[in-house]
Amino acid sequence: MVFLFPQLKISAQKEEPSFKMLSPCDCPVIKKENKTRVKEKEMKNRLSLLLTKSESHENVNPQSMKSLATASISPEEALKWSDSFEKLLANKDGLDTFTTFLKSQFSEENIEFWLACEDFKKNKSTKLASQAKKIYSVYIETAAPKEVNIDFSTRQIIKQNVRNPKQSCFDAAQSVIYSLMKKDCYPRFLNSDIYLNLIQKKPPSNMFRRRSRSCVFNDRTEAETDFGIWL
Repeated sequence: MVFLFPQLKISAQKEEPSFKMLSPCDCPVIKKENKTRVKEKEMKNRLSLLLTKSESHENVNPQSMKSLATASISPEEALKWSDSFEKLLANKDGLDTFTTFLKSQFSEENIEFWLACEDFKKNKSTKLASQAKKIYSVYIETAAPKEVNIDFSTRQIIKQNVRNPKQSCFDAAQSVIYSLMKKDCYPRFLNSDIYLNLIQKKPPSNMFRRRSRSCVFNDRTEAETDFGIWL
């Protein structure tokens, strides 16, 4: 080749500039954007968990719950609930109002579990085992959807009791939750807006109007005296 074509010169080929295609993951700017997206995704996941929790509260606004639960309750009746926790639970309106308060605190699983245990004690049918397993899976089991706050030893006792269920198999856990509500939830309920608004509820304004009309037929002195008493 050299003799036939002297004009050709064999030399090392020059390296041509090469361009490497970078993947989106190799680009620093895109890497930063990806990290941001991952963080945003994590935040969305956390928010979805919170939304799931809130959906379990029947999608009811706390303010609307208060108005619906307390519409027909008199201040005199509500005042009796402060006598004792037992009186509160024994009163239907008191129990409903207390449940509404616990929902606003995201801790309604406590009263729900307590009520489930009360119903379980009254069960004399052959379906005792299935009901016990349901209560255990919903409230007692680790990572249960409505897991109540009980200690490990109590949880183990209930786990053993459910294998051979009796009406008293949840008594240990129910006692713990009852004590928790009485010592922690009940005092907070008595100081909550929902309860204070109940006991401070003012009578309707038309009561004053009806009373003032009846005073018109009396002399001025008696009318002024009665009106002062109402105020």
